Amino acid sequence: MKFTEDRLEQAIIELLAAEGYPHTVGEALDRNPDDVLIKSDLRQFLATRYKDDLITEYEIESIIHKLEYLPASDLYDTNKAVMKFVADGFTLKREDYTQKDLYIQLIDYDVIGSSAIDTNCYRIVNQMEIQGFELRIPDGILYINGLPLVVFEFKSSIREDATMFDAYTQLTTRYKRDIPELFKYNALCVISDGVNSKMGSFFAPYEFYYSWRKITGDEKLEKNGIHSLLTMISGLFNKERLVDVIRNFIYVPDKSSREEKIVCRYPQYYAATKLSDNIKRHMKVLDANGKFDESDALRDGKGGTYFGATGCGKSFTMLFLARLLMRDVELGSPTIILITDRTDLDGQLSETFTNAKTYIGDDNIISVESRAHLREQLKGRRSGGVFLTTIHKFTEDLALLTERTNVICISDEAHRSQINLQQKITVTEDGVKKSYGFAKYLHDSLPNATYVGFTGTPIDATLDVFGPVIDSYTMVESVFDEITVRIVYEGRAAKVLLDSKQLDEVEKYYQQSADAGTNEYQIEKSKKAMASMSTILGDPDRIRAIAEDFVQHYEARVEEGTTQKGKAMFVCSSREAAYQLYKDIIELRPEWNEVRACEEGSTLSENDKKNVMPMERVKMIMTRNKDDEKGMWDNLGNKDYRKELDRQFKNGKSNFKIAIVVDMWLTGFDVPFLDTIYIDKPLQKHSLIQTISRVNRKFEGKESGLVVDYIGIKKQMNLALSHYTSGQVQNLDDIQKSVVVVKDHLNLLDTVYHKFDSSLYFNGTPLQQLNCLNAAADFALQSKKLEKRFMDLAKRLKSAYDICVGSEALTKAHKDKIHYYLAIRTIIFKITTGGAPDVEQMNQKVRDLVKDALMSDGVEEIFKLGDNTDGEFDIFDEDYLAKLEVIKQPNTKLELLQQLLAKAIGELKKTNKVKGVDFSKKMNALVEKYNDRDEQDILRAEVIGDFSDEIIKLYNELRVEMASFGEMGINFEEKAFYDILLSLAHKYDFTYPEDKLLELSKEVKKLIDEKSKYTDWNKKEDIRAELQFDLMVLLDEWGYPPVDSKEVYKEIFEQAENFKRHKVV
Repeated sequence: MKFTEDRLEQAIIELLAAEGYPHTVGEALDRNPDDVLIKSDLRQFLATRYKDDLITEYEIESIIHKLEYLPASDLYDTNKAVMKFVADGFTLKREDYTQKDLYIQLIDYDVIGSSAIDTNCYRIVNQMEIQGFELRIPDGILYINGLPLVVFEFKSSIREDATMFDAYTQLTTRYKRDIPELFKYNALCVISDGVNSKMGSFFAPYEFYYSWRKITGDEKLEKNGIHSLLTMISGLFNKERLVDVIRNFIYVPDKSSREEKIVCRYPQYYAATKLSDNIKRHMKVLDANGKFDESDALRDGKGGTYFGATGCGKSFTMLFLARLLMRDVELGSPTIILITDRTDLDGQLSETFTNAKTYIGDDNIISVESRAHLREQLKGRRSGGVFLTTIHKFTEDLALLTERTNVICISDEAHRSQINLQQKITVTEDGVKKSYGFAKYLHDSLPNATYVGFTGTPIDATLDVFGPVIDSYTMVESVFDEITVRIVYEGRAAKVLLDSKQLDEVEKYYQQSADAGTNEYQIEKSKKAMASMSTILGDPDRIRAIAEDFVQHYEARVEEGTTQKGKAMFVCSSREAAYQLYKDIIELRPEWNEVRACEEGSTLSENDKKNVMPMERVKMIMTRNKDDEKGMWDNLGNKDYRKELDRQFKNGKSNFKIAIVVDMWLTGFDVPFLDTIYIDKPLQKHSLIQTISRVNRKFEGKESGLVVDYIGIKKQMNLALSHYTSGQVQNLDDIQKSVVVVKDHLNLLDTVYHKFDSSLYFNGTPLQQLNCLNAAADFALQSKKLEKRFMDLAKRLKSAYDICVGSEALTKAHKDKIHYYLAIRTIIFKITTGGAPDVEQMNQKVRDLVKDALMSDGVEEIFKLGDNTDGEFDIFDEDYLAKLEVIKQPNTKLELLQQLLAKAIGELKKTNKVKGVDFSKKMNALVEKYNDRDEQDILRAEVIGDFSDEIIKLYNELRVEMASFGEMGINFEEKAFYDILLSLAHKYDFTYPEDKLLELSKEVKKLIDEKSKYTDWNKKEDIRAELQFDLMVLLDEWGYPPVDSKEVYKEIFEQAENFKRHKVV
């Protein structure tokens, strides 16, 4: 027995039943075909829940009406409104206007988890036919009180061609188009093939669907595979947890230019709920006299520390926590103060919070300008309010802001400046001056507040201020969950350090720094070590060597297409070293100092031109120093200019590609497509983790971030990573691993091609090389199995090569062979995907080689069919088949003939839908017959030849069909209506005279022309109704038998729309 999608569906239904969701088959429900609400469940819930409030039938129907008549045409805004109704409830005007308004909740949140009193109605429904614009049957829908809150889509776990992405596309394209009504009420979607299971927002891109890998939140990292389905069902679909997610963990911004709806990921859910519970337990309590009650030692104001890997969405975790705290009845609407340690208030965090007033449930969400402004906001306030500020506002002013206990301070990046409680003493001419760390001022200003710390890199002092780590989410887990990408290490220190003594000096410096405490002698010693380090790192010959190596390495990555958008960051040890490096790079590549709108070979759209500022390729990111020499001063610019540099670096189209930094942009600077960082600066622990995390952000097509080391910090990186991954296996891959993978895959590909002679590619003329590539592609196309094996190996080869492209461990022979296999892959890709875009960046050298030699044996047709940008061509041209006929490789020829026929049928469908569908069916039958041929026939040329002949025969039939209208005395549009009327005559088994059929098709065409002269005629209900009526009258006048006129109208209307869609103006 095969484990099909139906079996998977049944398995998941059983798992959900165990969680308390009874199963109902769609046809057992009493509903209209276009209903997506189960109205009987909603009526029953409302009648039971509001029985004591004497809710009337009329009031219940008015609630259903309110939900049903929100328009599905504006799906995002309607879903946003419904989510607010579900999460926060709404007020109902009573039928008897003398009664006060009734507060309605569509889910009774107070009784969940207690089966004895839980009156909510839960169901998992499958096989439910929904009639929208088309009839669709979603795989599974989870209902609570008649609301379809979760939609499931399954794909078979044993069919390789049934992918998770297919399930996603079915939900977000097909169902969105055909049954949008269902998604008005959708909280989240689940896609699963049994092996992989992911959940996410209906409006989210596929990359933002994630697994739910924990059940209670306290387990170790769960495995992939079928186990992840079990953790999702037991974790997310535990009733209390699911309803909590729907109520508190779905954020829709107040205003958004995009369709944004954020559903929490599992680490965000568990972090926010655990911190919320811990805050309530540790919140300080005042006694009757208003003094701090010390009888409970746990009431210490230490809300706990959250340790979350950089790049894993801490901003949203803070937002989810803020909502939980604000909505908690026990806390009585607390005041939340959100503190960051950046001089410029974190733009992203500020934007997120100030755009979440509805979600958090408080209109007072304010970025505070100064301490006085904060004091003013807190003055007299007993509750509520969210205030965003920076730690620097708490300077040497020890004045009290408030003694209230329901104040919660959430510190972002709490490891840096927010933990210093110590007193510092400075001796000056005027006497002894005392000063304190920021944390001291903060605690004195808000003595009874509860403090919560968020950090990507906790240090021991963090725990003293905020309390122990309550929950953590490490870099290893983040990479495993595909929230961030893995980081790969490439050491190039040996190439540029002048001698081995310098490497010893670097190691010695780290040792001395680690030993340095508060003892002044040790500090002095550390300063000396640093001075000698600066001398080494600033050595002009060394920097020149680095510049030369960097330019070579960077250009190789760009040329091979292994970097996203060509963006790179270079971290220098000092301003002087940065400026020296900058000058050396410009001397080596003067053209990088030319101001350009965009990189060579790119073009900007009108919209791009508004956002892209012309500038040089390389820029330094530092503040000016009053003693800077003129060249450096002019290059750096002022604060506004640096803000512009920030914007341009984050714009993939900008010519600004290489940022040279010292301290700036190393924390809180997110550029998802930045994938390479070069380091020439001694960094330790949290600074090192923050820095390398610049390249771990997720971006489409980005598989890893590369750290290139010019100083020898591998040991430090491994130490830091083991420190910050809770002892889990650290995720820093050495570039050598990629070299090994490349060599292994070259060996495996050699094995695949061991019976094939590749020598002409490596030793022949361009034409011989090209013929060899074609023969090699044909070799791989012998069978689907061989083609898939080759394509999988070549894809993995490319992924590994993208990482180690600059490595000296790969010889020229290796690279030649890599280019050879990647060229074969590209040709197969183009042959087998036809007009689909080439999603991989093909190796530029091979592309040039192939295109330069496009002259032989119809090879150009591969590229013409595979790439529409190579010029238009007429697929019905008399010479076209002749060109394909000369292709020697039989498998390639067959693939191309299939492509040709598919394109030809596509053209026919544009003008004649009925005949297009007819030819599609014939072609599919042919292809199926070919794919099902016996194993022993796979390599027989005559079998392949027979199929090629059948395809050519069908193609010729199609050409005759496309020209047939001329002989009939009608035009091609009239012929399309003629075919519709004729096909319905065959379907309903009646005859109608040929001459009358020709005349009737002309009359139908006239009628359509009359109606379609209006703009948007096909969208206007009145014109559509008029067309349907006139068509019924016309058919009656001509005595066309009374078949279902609606079917005739539907076919004719669709064909008329077809003409409109494909009309060439």
